[in-house]
Order: sequence, then structure tokens, then C-alpha cells
Amino acid sequence: MAAKSTSLRRGLRILKCLKGKTMSGLANGEIAKALDESAVNISRALDVLVEEGWVSKLETGRYALSIAALQVAQAHADEMARAQNRIMEINQRVLAGAQN
Repeated sequence: MAAKSTSLRRGLRILKCLKGKTMSGLANGEIAKALDESAVNISRALDVLVEEGWVSKLETGRYALSIAALQVAQAHADEMARAQNRIMEINQRVLAGAQN
């Protein structure tokens, strides 16, 4: 059980590490250094993340968040925008009612 938890944590840490690197990506060694992990462990985790569609290997051999991962982020941003619009709508109704 602990091994799975460690692997999952490593994968999640890799996803965080790749944040903001969508265009340039990071090399395996850069990720390993940033996370203070062995390159072998990072390679194993990256293989799983690529296989599961969360990470893409760029033409340069570097790794970046996949389109699927970015779609999750965009869906969250869209949901927050809808919520903000709804809050603004309610506030406008409250202000309009206060002026009557």
C-alpha cells in the first residue's frame, strides 16, 4: 500500500512541477532535480502519466502537461467564471432592489 501511495505522490508532484512549462516542458533530469528524486523513479512515473494521458512527451524529448490535463484546468476556470457571473448578477439585482 505504501508503494502505491509513494508512486501517486510522485506523480502528483511531477504534475505540479510541470505547471507553467506547457510550451517548453522539462527534461526528466530537471524534474528529478527539482523534486529531489532519482531519474529512474521519475522516468517510471512519467511513463505512467503519459500512458494515462496527463503528460505529453514533446518532440524535444521534454515533458509537459497534456491537452487533457489542460482541459481539466480550463473546465475549472470556466466554472469559476460562470460562478463569478452569477454572483455579479445577484449583486446587480440586490442593488437594483435597494434603489426602489
